[in-house]
Amino acid sequence: MANRPAVLMQLVASAYAVAEKAGTIVQKVLQSGELGIVEKSGANDLQTLADRLVQKSICASLSKSFPKVTIIGEEELPAEAVEEDLIENGQSSLILQKSCPDQYASLKEEELVVWVDPLDGTKEYTEGLLDHVTVLIGIAYGGTAIAGVINQPFYNYQVQPMGAGASLGRTLWGVLGLGAFGFQLQEVPDGKRIITTTRSHSNKLVIDAVQAMEPHDVIRVGGAGNKIIQLVEGKASAYVFASPGCKKWDTCAPEAILHAVGGKLTDMHGNAYTYDANVKHMNSAGVLAALRNHEYYLSRVPQAVLQALPSN
Repeated sequence: MANRPAVLMQLVASAYAVAEKAGTIVQKVLQSGELGIVEKSGANDLQTLADRLVQKSICASLSKSFPKVTIIGEEELPAEAVEEDLIENGQSSLILQKSCPDQYASLKEEELVVWVDPLDGTKEYTEGLLDHVTVLIGIAYGGTAIAGVINQPFYNYQVQPMGAGASLGRTLWGVLGLGAFGFQLQEVPDGKRIITTTRSHSNKLVIDAVQAMEPHDVIRVGGAGNKIIQLVEGKASAYVFASPGCKKWDTCAPEAILHAVGGKLTDMHGNAYTYDANVKHMNSAGVLAALRNHEYYLSRVPQAVLQALPSN
């Protein structure tokens, strides 16, 4: 391969490597038994030692390799020196071998924005619901989520005991125009409407919106990354969250992977979210995502819900 890979593919390859390192950090903190939990805005908004270490690792690693990329992380951490053992310099050779989609081949570092959620599903992490937990690294250009990496540190944990040698965790990734990898794309059986929604942030708006979809089943789980994985693996047909609360770092990476396989994520009004560096972090108008038939779910959103959620 004579030509140097495009900047975007280099960044995705680095994000993949650092996400794998992040997954290992998340596992080790849990195994230590010292989670270092602090409340941010309340009992449903927690931060752990894993959140802090992973954000430092991801942001420092990517900043070192891509100094002109804008990186926005969830946790507000003090500026401090980052331990050398948190830095990941590696890149996924598999990703570097893939051809960059033409429309992104000439992008420069300074045109890219990275959104980092070091531990999506923190509350579930503290409660032992480990399959809900993900590490999210989303990459945006021109306000659009164009690439994403999702690490599931505890994928397989109920099958494989945690500890040395266990085949634990996996990493999914995708780029618009290239596809998504690291999982088997599946769809919900024909005619089935299975809604995935929040486990710990429900309210009347959320309940009304979910019921309006006339679901055959409702799955309540933690983590935006986890819910999008359910969509692409055929466990749910739509993700419905008719409430503020989700942030750009929750949806950037999952949206890119979902869109890379033909799905769609919007707010409850059907408007796209934008991910440029100066955008407000809160997804104020909720989240509506589906692998197929997004328009159907959009058409079912009650008027009262739309009126209660101002469009961005």
